[in-house]
Amino acid sequence: MSEAPDPEVVELATKIFDLARQGRTEALVEYVDAGVPANLTNDRGDCLVMLAAYHGHADAVRALLARGAGADRVNDRGQTPIAGAVFKGDADVVRALLEGGADPRAGTPSAVDTARMFGRTDMLRLFGEQ
Repeated sequence: MSEAPDPEVVELATKIFDLARQGRTEALVEYVDAGVPANLTNDRGDCLVMLAAYHGHADAVRALLARGAGADRVNDRGQTPIAGAVFKGDADVVRALLEGGADPRAGTPSAVDTARMFGRTDMLRLFGEQ
């Protein structure tokens, strides 16, 4: 039987996930620079990069990647940050992830598959696909 998580730790983690969702890059990186893992993941497997990418915050994505966050971290549903950015149609975030080493063919569905599903030819061009 495991112990219940410390409520203060849960509250802090919730705050940090919210900073990623809101694109509050400066505050977010202060926590990461102070020791919060750049790959901090919530109960659904969504990492900080996933949350920042899905909510359209390219600067936060770049800052997290520069601090060692993984560009291709897969959540519990097999999704990657770049596939989420393609789904949302955010070319700036897609470019930030590509610059950070994201693989558009990783995950299920991959970013390439997502772009094809939603007819996002602009994204396919970014991936060198037709």
